[in-house]
Amino acid sequence: MGLFSSLCRTGTGAGGQPTAMYQKKIERTLDCGVVLTKEVLHGKWKSTLLHFIARGVQRPSDLQRAIPSATRRVLNIQLNEMEQHGLISKTIFLQLPPKVEYTLTSLGESLLPVIDAMEQWGNDHRSILETLLAATPGAPSSKAS
Repeated sequence: MGLFSSLCRTGTGAGGQPTAMYQKKIERTLDCGVVLTKEVLHGKWKSTLLHFIARGVQRPSDLQRAIPSATRRVLNIQLNEMEQHGLISKTIFLQLPPKVEYTLTSLGESLLPVIDAMEQWGNDHRSILETLLAATPGAPSSKAS
């Protein structure tokens, strides 16, 4: 048994093909509010998606345009996770072409002060953070902001 097979368990994907699914080695503990918050916001674009949905950007194509450096696949995964966590709701309009819109739930709205505080903190410390991040190998460029 190799290292990869010890880290993953095998499931069945499309067409009956085996797929590997990551299995965490350490059981997650959700006994701290910071850990709980981090768990639901875990994902590169989740806080940004909540920010834009709160400001009226509700359709997937508009969210993609608002966050051009994110792939459609990653956005869809993170939108689905946020829907499962009860932060957003998805409305599918039965029309041609199909139309989908996302809105914040009351739980998602309750996160807005946290996201606003994160934005304020980032803006307040922008100059030092950009300098520090520029010195970090593989750090994102601030030119896209």
